[in-house]
Amino acid sequence: MPAPDVETALAEASNSFAAKRPRTRAMHVRAANVMPGGNTRTVLFTAPFPLRVERAEGATITDIDGLSYLDLLGEYSAGIYGHSHPRIIAAAKAALDNGLNYGAHHEGEVKLAEVVTKRFNMDLVRFTNSGTEANMMALAAARCFTGRSKIMPMDGGYHGGTLYYSHGASPVNAPFDCVMGQFNDVEATRKLIAANADELAAVILEPMLGGGGGISASHEFLAMLREETAKLGIVLIFDEVMTSRLHPGGLSAKVGIEPDLKTLGKYVGGGMSFGAFGGRADIMGLFDPNSPTALPHAGTFNNNTLTMNVGHVAMTEVYTPEACAALNARGDRLRDTLNDLFMRYQVKMKAMGQGSMVVIHPTAGEINSPHDIEDTDKRLRQLLFLDLMEQGIYIAERGFMALSLVVTDADCDRLVKAVEGYITRRRELLV
Repeated sequence: MPAPDVETALAEASNSFAAKRPRTRAMHVRAANVMPGGNTRTVLFTAPFPLRVERAEGATITDIDGLSYLDLLGEYSAGIYGHSHPRIIAAAKAALDNGLNYGAHHEGEVKLAEVVTKRFNMDLVRFTNSGTEANMMALAAARCFTGRSKIMPMDGGYHGGTLYYSHGASPVNAPFDCVMGQFNDVEATRKLIAANADELAAVILEPMLGGGGGISASHEFLAMLREETAKLGIVLIFDEVMTSRLHPGGLSAKVGIEPDLKTLGKYVGGGMSFGAFGGRADIMGLFDPNSPTALPHAGTFNNNTLTMNVGHVAMTEVYTPEACAALNARGDRLRDTLNDLFMRYQVKMKAMGQGSMVVIHPTAGEINSPHDIEDTDKRLRQLLFLDLMEQGIYIAERGFMALSLVVTDADCDRLVKAVEGYITRRRELLV
């Protein structure tokens, strides 16, 4: 009997997926008539066609063919409260009852700003509608504050749809002049900073790469960035749109290294469209409209009542420091269990990330930077995704998971059992 082939296994899994979802297939064809490839958000597209959800509740989503799944994707970390959390729904209804958009200031934005600045150690904060906007504004602030033009993202980093640096800069990126840092390479990046210091306005990175594979920055690397940027007058920005969920004060608080500015998003607005950037008072003060030279920062929905009020309830009543600690402990246990499973079966798989963010990679080697996963077989990622869908579990095709508060230990056990089933079924492809 011939040895199993990845292409054949993937084709069989894709055909099985398609055969069970005729309505989803038809909806994809319909969508392709009015959207490029039937898609308006690239990360959600999966072959042979993407999932189309009809309803969701708790940790369960149900597609338009009536098939239900345990949702471990967690809306790429925005869905930390699960679906239809009763306190979130009540807060949203209360906000809507009083009017959605005032075209004026209101108490809700003040209350949320008070919570955010205290919890995430910011002098001042401003709100946006997405993490992308927050990062764009933080970089703009750094350039205006320093009078320099260049920025340093990390090769393999992601900071939004116009700040995407996987395999170099995306052609749709904002036209910043970039010097590409090397994630976790202390000496190479130190030299790059020094060589470009006179023109470098900001260094921006996630202290753990969310979109880049759940790879944590070493303490040595972060300490070097903090030391060099402070010495050379460069603004250090931590993108904590995702990683702020990993500790009550954000990942910067956990590692004990404070940047000049940090950005937030996703769950902080209660799962609504939300972003924020803030930090040092002297930098953020550039936006003070009392000044005749104030920087503009527009956005019709920056302080919309829905996000402001729901975000305040979410951060004070639902994602409390205690809830944060419990959720991240559950994620750590899940990651350890998965890695024990991979070791026991001696397969080329590894679970990365921290706390409630878990990423499975089809490799057994050391992973310290995005370059270490460039050559992994994407077909094995797709196969894991489709096999888990077959067993009623939804994760990102790239292996990413963000646990929500409603995911239980039993749900984690269910995932482990499903992954074990994938290993036993596909083991000859994984060794």
